[in-house]
Amino acid sequence: MTEPLPDLLIEPIVRAALAEDLGRAGDVTAMACIDADAELSVAFVARKPGVAAGLACARLALAALDPQASFETLIADGQPLSPGAVLARAQGNARAILSAERTGLNLLGRLCGVATLTRAYVDAVEGTGARIVDTRKTTPGLRHLEKYAVRCGGGVNHRFGLDDAILIKDNHIAACGGVAEAVRRARAFAGHLMKVEVEVDGLDQLEDALRHGPDVVMLDNFSLDDLRAAVASAKGRAVLEASGGVNLQSVRAIAETGVDVISVGALTHSAAALDIGLDAV
Repeated sequence: MTEPLPDLLIEPIVRAALAEDLGRAGDVTAMACIDADAELSVAFVARKPGVAAGLACARLALAALDPQASFETLIADGQPLSPGAVLARAQGNARAILSAERTGLNLLGRLCGVATLTRAYVDAVEGTGARIVDTRKTTPGLRHLEKYAVRCGGGVNHRFGLDDAILIKDNHIAACGGVAEAVRRARAFAGHLMKVEVEVDGLDQLEDALRHGPDVVMLDNFSLDDLRAAVASAKGRAVLEASGGVNLQSVRAIAETGVDVISVGALTHSAAALDIGLDAV
């Protein structure tokens, strides 16, 4: 079971999304059509198969507009969904439920989509020992939520931002004159708890990097033959991460080369929202 995010992290995102939707005057349709004290019971229903993630977003969207509303989660984040599955039930003020509906569904569907796509990649490499990890190619403002959804799908998080690990990429290398010098400088800078990763685009750069002791080497757009050669050359001296152009058709073959992790930007930048509906019951 995926450890849930604290509400403290989710609430500001949900409230900002609600404010965007409510605008200057609030939900004029609900005010025009629904009695102020009307009650409504609803169910969040999966229209397609997938993986649950983000029920707290729907719960907090409703709670922001009706603090007395009830919300019962029926399927935990990380669990599989079949078409017609009821993820949650809610009851409360009808205006509040209808005004919170789109914000809750947008976030819930987005996160279920990320979790669903991640699970497909994780299933594709099952038994190889390779782990599927995400990237920083996330929707601005939604990184904590999308990376949580990756965990719900069975994936592993890469760094969250620029401040929690050193990742030397091609432009860093160009700016400081070579792979070896970049890694040397990073090692001198890093504290004992900070990992150092370096991106290389060829086997020659791999050897230069390994001589200076990086924790992780990213093998960028390597062929399958070069990935196998890199695994044999590294001999466990660093964690090896395959990256670049990974898709569901290629990921199994990449995993079978023996790399430790495979980073997939598509988990967050290309996941389609899962179709979740809100039905009155």
